[in-house]
Amino acid sequence: MPENTSTTPRTAFVLPGQGGFDGAALRRAADTHPQVRRVFERLDATTEELFSQRISEAVFGPEQADLRDLLAKDSWMSQVAIYGAGLAAHEILTDHGVRPDVLAGHSLGEITALVAAGAFSPEDGVRIVAQRVAVIERHDGIDGRMVALSAGADRVRMLLGLLDEPMLAVATENHDEQTVVSGPDAVLDQVTAVAAQLGIGAIEIDAPFPFHTPALAPAAPEFEAYVRTLEQHPLRRRVYSPILQRYYEPDEPLAGRLADHFVQPVRFAAAVRRLHGEGVSTFVEAGGRPTLSKLVTRLTRGSDVRSLPTLALDDGGRPALDTTLRELREAGLADAGPARTGLAELLAPSVPFDLFEAYWEAHGPEVRERIRTDLDAFAASGKRQRTPEGAPAQEREPERAPAQERAPEQAPAQGRKPEQQQASAPEPAPQEAPAGLDAPANAALDRDEVFAELRTLYAQALEYPEEVFEAGVQLEAELGVDSVKQVELLSRVSQRYGLPPREADFRLDPYNTLDAIADFVIAELDRRPEPQPVG
Repeated sequence: MPENTSTTPRTAFVLPGQGGFDGAALRRAADTHPQVRRVFERLDATTEELFSQRISEAVFGPEQADLRDLLAKDSWMSQVAIYGAGLAAHEILTDHGVRPDVLAGHSLGEITALVAAGAFSPEDGVRIVAQRVAVIERHDGIDGRMVALSAGADRVRMLLGLLDEPMLAVATENHDEQTVVSGPDAVLDQVTAVAAQLGIGAIEIDAPFPFHTPALAPAAPEFEAYVRTLEQHPLRRRVYSPILQRYYEPDEPLAGRLADHFVQPVRFAAAVRRLHGEGVSTFVEAGGRPTLSKLVTRLTRGSDVRSLPTLALDDGGRPALDTTLRELREAGLADAGPARTGLAELLAPSVPFDLFEAYWEAHGPEVRERIRTDLDAFAASGKRQRTPEGAPAQEREPERAPAQERAPEQAPAQGRKPEQQQASAPEPAPQEAPAGLDAPANAALDRDEVFAELRTLYAQALEYPEEVFEAGVQLEAELGVDSVKQVELLSRVSQRYGLPPREADFRLDPYNTLDAIADFVIAELDRRPEPQPVG
C-alpha cells in the first residue's frame, strides 16, 4: 500500500533533471548529513560494476567537481550524479520526518522520483540511468544539444515551424517565458540565430544529449527492452508525471512509459499548476541547484505557495538545506527540534538548547543511524537480559580495585581523579596544560597571540586565507560561516584551550567575530580553577 494515500496533496517533492547538480552544495551537505555519502556509497557498487569507477570518488574527490567537469569526463557521470543528489536530498528530507504527498520529476528526475517511491531499487535506478545514456550514444544522439529560449511554448513552436526540421522539437515547457528546444547541432544554430533576430534570449543547457526529441526514437525500443529485465515493485508514494500529465498507477508497467520519455516533452509548468490546483501548497526541490524551486515560485506567483530548495547555496554562500529544514519544522511538516522531543533534557541537560539544536541539526541523523546499528547488533548477540546479581564474577564486568588496595605511591594526587593517574608511575605526574598550549593552566595569555592562533585555526578549518579574518569581520554575515559550523569551531577552541564547560544560558550570537571569540577565551581562562598543588 502507498505510504501516503491522501486525495488532497499538500506537499510535493520535485526532483530535477538536466542541470540539477551543485558540487559545492553537495559537499557542504555531506559534511553535516551522513545520508549524502551513504547514498553515493550505495551507488558505488553499481557504477564500479558497470564502469569500473566509483561515482563517489568522482563527486567527492580531492578536486571539487561541478557539472561541467563531470560532463567533460564521461556522460554517465553527470547523469548518475544528478540522480544520486536527488536520492540524497529525498533521504535527508524523509529522515527529518518530511512526508511528501506526491513526487514529481523533471525529465531525468522522473526516474529519481520513481526510485524514491519504491518502483526500483537505487542500484537498478543507476542501471536505468546508465542504460539511458548508453543507448543514446549507440544511436548517434550525441550530435545534438538543448537550448533554453526566453519565450512561451506556442511562440517557440511557431519559430520551429519556420525551419521545418522534423528532428527539432520543444523538449520542456518550464514557464510562460521559458521553453527548451532539443535537436541536432546544425539546426539549433539556425534556431538561436532566428531567435536573436526576434529578440528572444537563448542559453545552452548543460546536458550530454538532446533529450525529448524525435531524433531519439530509434533508441527507445532497446531501452524499453532493457528496463523490462529489471525487477519492478508497486509504488509506495504517488508519482505525478509532467511528461504523461497524469499520476502513475501503483502497479503500472514502467518500461514502456520510461521509453516514451525519449521523444515526449516535459510539461513542467502544466504539472505545477495542476498540483497547485489540487491543493499542494509546499513544493520542495529534492536535488541540486534551486532551478525548479525558482520555476515554481514564478508559476505560482501571487499565491501562498512555499517553494524551497535543498542542495543549493543561497546568495551568501550558505546551504539552503538548513533554512529549508527549519522552515519545514516551523510549518509542522518536519520533525520537531530536539528540545521538543525531550532529547536535549535526556541526553545533555546541562547544554544550552541552541547549542544542542545546532549539534542535532548537524549530527542527529548520524546518531540515529548509529543507535539503530548498535541495537541491531545488540539484539543479534542475544544480550537482552541484565546480568543477575548472583552471576559468577567472571561473567560480570570487572570492578575497579578499591583505592585503599593500591600501593601508597599510586594513590591519587589531591584534586585529581584516580583514573587520571599513571598506574605504573613511581611519582605523581605534573598537571598537563591543554593540547597546543605551552603555558601553565592559568598563565596569562597575550590577547594578540590568542587572536593569531584563532585566525590560523579558523582559516585551516574553513580553508580560507588568514587575511580574510580581520578583527571585526562577521563570521556568518560576511564570511558565510553558518551557526552549525560556528558551534563546531567553538568546540575546537574550547578543547584547544581547555576551557571550562559553558554556562547553561550560553548564547552563540554575541561571539560572531574572532575579536569576540578571543575575548571569550581570555575571560574563560581567567575563571578556570587554579590547579591544586601536587603532593
